[in-house]
Amino acid sequence: MPSRGSPPEDRAGLFSADHSTLHKEDLSSKIKEQKIVVDELSNLKKNRKVYRQQQNSNIFFLADRTEMLSESKNILDELKKEYQEIENSEKTKIKK
Repeated sequence: MPSRGSPPEDRAGLFSADHSTLHKEDLSSKIKEQKIVVDELSNLKKNRKVYRQQQNSNIFFLADRTEMLSESKNILDELKKEYQEIENSEKTKIKK
């Protein structure tokens, strides 16, 4: 039975555009969260304790503040890099 509306090729293009937009928005919110984490860790007093949550559980372990800060900065850099790659790929698609 023939489908109405746009051809399948057009729908695939819309899906990938929607997916990329959703991924970009998700990255943007993760970047904002990570900026807050870095800021909070940067402003902690030296004698404050930092705890890291065990993945997929409610268990927390004592962690080194400076290590957590450097890890958080690295994660932020990776997220920014990934976001920039998406931005650049969108710009190249627009040029074509």
